[in-house]
Amino acid sequence: MSDSSVRRFQRERDEEETTEEHEDELVCPECGGRLASDEAHGETVCEDCGLVVGENEIDRGPEWRAFDANEKDEKSRVGAPTTNMMHDKGLSTNIGWQDKDAYGNQLSNRQRQKMSRLRTWNERFRTRDSKERNLKQALGEIDRMASALGLPDNVREMSSVIYRRALEENLLPGRSIEGVSTASLYAAARQAGTPRSLDEITAVSRVEKDEIARTYRYVARELGLEIEPADPEQYVPRFASDLELSDEAERRARQLLKSAKQQGIHSGKSPVGLAAAAIYAASLLTNEKVTQSEVSEVANISEVTIRNRYHELLEAEESINT
Repeated sequence: MSDSSVRRFQRERDEEETTEEHEDELVCPECGGRLASDEAHGETVCEDCGLVVGENEIDRGPEWRAFDANEKDEKSRVGAPTTNMMHDKGLSTNIGWQDKDAYGNQLSNRQRQKMSRLRTWNERFRTRDSKERNLKQALGEIDRMASALGLPDNVREMSSVIYRRALEENLLPGRSIEGVSTASLYAAARQAGTPRSLDEITAVSRVEKDEIARTYRYVARELGLEIEPADPEQYVPRFASDLELSDEAERRARQLLKSAKQQGIHSGKSPVGLAAAAIYAASLLTNEKVTQSEVSEVANISEVTIRNRYHELLEAEESINT
């Protein structure tokens, strides 16, 4: 018999033995019934007599849940998704600051010193040049201001993209990192339909209001950002929520602003001032006790502006009804 025939014969015999062992595993050793895998309990049981043949099985399925096909396709088993909110888009390794092992036990002095050196070198490798250090500082500043203003993640992501574009277009020379990052956040908030006033942005920024406005105009012009004028109605839900007004008051405020748009009195006026005045006027119409000082504090606008604007809003409403 040739060597090839011997190898083929040996391979066929091994396959037969593997098949027989696999068939034996699928048969209950007690009654010969069929076995079934209970993934919920991690057990293998006999369908006929109920004998538990195996237990504590490893769950090889995903640890996440999906409720539709699209969500299932979006799930990934390769760690956190990439994000523009990190200078390396989240692709690098992060070493935790806690000096503990996987079981929660404290590390020895020698291991702590080793981990400290690894953290230092890891930070150096993550920011290898001045551009990456610039981006890391700016994105940290954007995240800080967005948290203080209560802006959602989509605004942070959009502002990070705007800053990256400004950095690639070489728009930063002669301007501060804080100024461009603040202008990027201000532009992203307006693009996403959750605008914040310049006064609110200035309150959490490290630069002056004039520099923010100047840098914003420059970045928007150079990058060709299409940003529509802020709609006063976009401020109404936030102001109403901060003042704990009812849904009826919020609805009346929106109605007042729509009447003002029809009359054209909103042109050339601050959208924040109009929104604050509409909130105050709506609270009067719905008999809810809100003072001008409270609205002024929430909207960061003067009481004089509120008084002037709310009279104009009520006159526009009356002219439409008559």
